[in-house]
Amino acid sequence: MADDIFTIRIAAAVIEREDGHLLFVRKRGTTAFMQPGGKLEADEPADWALSRELKEELGLHIDADSLTPIGRFSAPAANEPGHRVDAWVFDAPLRGEPSAQAEIEELAWIDPRSPGALDLAPLSRDVLIPLILHRRR
Repeated sequence: MADDIFTIRIAAAVIEREDGHLLFVRKRGTTAFMQPGGKLEADEPADWALSRELKEELGLHIDADSLTPIGRFSAPAANEPGHRVDAWVFDAPLRGEPSAQAEIEELAWIDPRSPGALDLAPLSRDVLIPLILHRRR
């Protein structure tokens, strides 16, 4: 990956409802919607970080063992100009009803086939939505 000073290490979840809509979140003070997740702490495994973030930010109790790796991707950071995200992405089961907590301002269930005019993070818009749509073929 690029120089660590400009790279933000994150874990992100693809959470899908029965109707095929995906869960996106918008953090307080930002405009871009993105997959739920967050930054990894030092030496923290990505699946543990994601399990922790889902509990803190959405009130979802999803064990790291329940996460299925999708891959590791890089994209421009949505909220930090000049930075990139280095993202470990997982499929996460929907267990319970997510609610906005901590720094999450808003939740949205989005049909990836027609996301509308929402401002989506580059990782979501350019990498994950196309990947998800390709998987569904």
